Amino acid sequence: MPNYVYFLLAVAGLIVGYIIYGSIVAKIFGADENRPTPAKTMADGVDYVEMPMWKVWLIQLLNIAGVGPVFGPILGALYGPSALLWIVIGTIFAGAVHDYFSGMLSVRYKGANVPTIVGYNLGNVAKQVMRVFAVILLLLVGVVFVAAPAGLLAKLTPDYMDQMFWVAVIFAYYFLATILPIDKIIGRLYPLFGAVLIIMAVGMTVTMFTNGCEFYNWASFPNNHPQQLPIFPLVFITIACGAISGFHATQSPMMARCITSEKQGRTIFYGAMVAEGVIALIWAAAATYFFHTEEGSALFAAGSGNDNAAVIVDSITKEWLGVVGGFLAILGVIAAPITSGDTAFRSARLIVADFLRVDQKP
Repeated sequence: MPNYVYFLLAVAGLIVGYIIYGSIVAKIFGADENRPTPAKTMADGVDYVEMPMWKVWLIQLLNIAGVGPVFGPILGALYGPSALLWIVIGTIFAGAVHDYFSGMLSVRYKGANVPTIVGYNLGNVAKQVMRVFAVILLLLVGVVFVAAPAGLLAKLTPDYMDQMFWVAVIFAYYFLATILPIDKIIGRLYPLFGAVLIIMAVGMTVTMFTNGCEFYNWASFPNNHPQQLPIFPLVFITIACGAISGFHATQSPMMARCITSEKQGRTIFYGAMVAEGVIALIWAAAATYFFHTEEGSALFAAGSGNDNAAVIVDSITKEWLGVVGGFLAILGVIAAPITSGDTAFRSARLIVADFLRVDQKP
């Protein structure tokens, strides 16, 4: 059986997991389409805004898909075929379940953020601790998700538009996305960002098969890491966001304030995580092939690191998709962290506003 069949089986596993296990999870939660959602009962035109399901799903995907499902699987591919197996199992039984329940709990708690939900169930001390932790986490994540896209944009633009120039531009965008009503910036730009991300994923997948790319020898499940670092537990740490991420729980309340029916939860929360898993599979498979090329072998021998991952992204997209296709693919990789960074800051605003009890509409 050709090696690429295993990649297709991994993607099929995610789809089957969404259909079967996603339905089980939604049934356990007790999603009720007749129960009014916060978007209907608490509409304020700023954060509680009804939006169509396709747009909410796309925003949720971009909220959660930072550089994790790109850089993580590239570095995780060093460990061999266990990387793809972990993405499938982790996404279905951990990441998507986590995202679904964090999102739907917020729906049931009137669009509440994570610290508030924690407070309802574990008491005031736990709520205050979680507030401090969540705000610090979100600010750090927002800052981290500036460096990678700014660096990639600097590679695509003239020298005077260096990394610090793009850092300033991204922070200016973050400020607007943080304070303006969700349907004014995020709701309008995210479909464009999402289209670029989907073009990247489809283009990479098609090119893998048209180029006859070979993937892993799944029969023996080798550990290919150049330093022979142990698969367990490092593959789970390396591929985190592509399979499960606690950060996602801070993003889900934003979309919990925009869905129009609890029945949409499986598609939006569980489904967006499955889509992120597919993106992670694509990059893990692409990196596996790339590591067996002459250029890739040199980077393979150098070991792991985000700088190497960024170089690999740049090399793969240009080699596989040409100048135009590579440019669009890189924009997809850039859009992912930017669209997680802006909502990280927005989530921090919501948590602080809830704590200070400041009306957000003015």
